[in-house]
Amino acid sequence: MQQITVDEYILKNEKWSELLQKLRRIILSTGLQETVKWRSPVYTVNNKIVVGIGAFKSYAGIWFFQGALLKDTQGKLINAQEGRTIAMRQWRFQSAGEIDQRLVKAYVVEAVQNQKIGKAIKPVRNKPLIIPDELITSFKENPAVEKCFDRFTLSQKREYAEYIIEAKKRETKIKRIVKIIPMIVEGKGLNDKYRK
Repeated sequence: MQQITVDEYILKNEKWSELLQKLRRIILSTGLQETVKWRSPVYTVNNKIVVGIGAFKSYAGIWFFQGALLKDTQGKLINAQEGRTIAMRQWRFQSAGEIDQRLVKAYVVEAVQNQKIGKAIKPVRNKPLIIPDELITSFKENPAVEKCFDRFTLSQKREYAEYIIEAKKRETKIKRIVKIIPMIVEGKGLNDKYRK
């Protein structure tokens, strides 16, 4: 898959172009290095990601990869995936006019300082792999799929398992299993397309 540039990302998200450009200028004014990861703009110091910008249907915003460590005295940051994301926080905007440049820059500068001193929330390691019942049943019905699944790394197995577990309804779980079985048989990880 061909990597997108930051300019292409901003142009592609025309609805949010002005907002993304404004955030980009603020972030670059702090001396961070600009690159692309997971097909989105990210900004680094010493090759460590500090922040990213992104556009979605109803908002665009800035992601702080260790945002839980920020003071957030203004209460701007939210956890977009409560219960799943420990460190990452985001600040959402609906228009470029909402962006307080000094305040955004202050948050970014604090995040840079935290990164430089090595302040970080480390991911939980060695958490158990929980295979959902629906996937176990699918493996019993087709042992060849289970053999393919067993070839994956622990993190790839966990991504597939969590993808099924996240679905609230049983019908959705079954639809997701039907979707992922060909990927498993082909040896493709659920999120391989986002990795370099």
